[in-house]
Amino acid sequence: MTAKDILIQLKSLGDEKVFAQNKKRGVSENQFGVKMGDIRTLAKKIKINHELALELWDTENADARFLAILIIDPKKLSNEQIAKMVSSEKFVHIADWFYSYIIKEYPDRETLRQAWMHSTDVMHGRAAWSLTSGCVARNPEILDLPALLDRIENEMPTAAPEVQWTMNSTLAQIGIKFPEYRERALAIGEKLGIYRDYPTSKGCTSPFAPIWINEMVRRQE
Repeated sequence: MTAKDILIQLKSLGDEKVFAQNKKRGVSENQFGVKMGDIRTLAKKIKINHELALELWDTENADARFLAILIIDPKKLSNEQIAKMVSSEKFVHIADWFYSYIIKEYPDRETLRQAWMHSTDVMHGRAAWSLTSGCVARNPEILDLPALLDRIENEMPTAAPEVQWTMNSTLAQIGIKFPEYRERALAIGEKLGIYRDYPTSKGCTSPFAPIWINEMVRRQE
């Protein structure tokens, strides 16, 4: 199957409601509005096909990029390729899939994290703070937590919305995992007030850091 064949299949699977929903969330017109379930089904049929995945990614079509993430071989990607792919995608849903399926498990992710923590590219910044949030949970010994809290307090108010979201996740993780920094994390969250009024569905936890931290700590008690 060629990339052209795949695009024809994706187009046939397009759904008007999904298209409209995606557009409302920031996807460009370069999409067909394919349901996630249909993309996953197609990926299972194709299996891993690295070269085809790269071709699909280069189309910049949103549905093709979702599919590419599922059939790519992360081990065959270089740091430079990953950096280029991350900066090329502005839709956060695709960016977060790329993080979850590729960056999160990439062997040299710490090199990428350190480089991106000082990048002016918004999507590099989002991924860097996602990686940092993961480090807080899994291997905090490589981090300077007080310095991270300083950066969050100073930089999050003026950070791009895409970056604010993952910086906030890092703030919450520090407060949840480390009692010795909890008071400061809560104070920073209250001071900044970011996501204080964020609409939250019933049964879900607010992303406002003080609420998030306190709720997770309560569940652990």
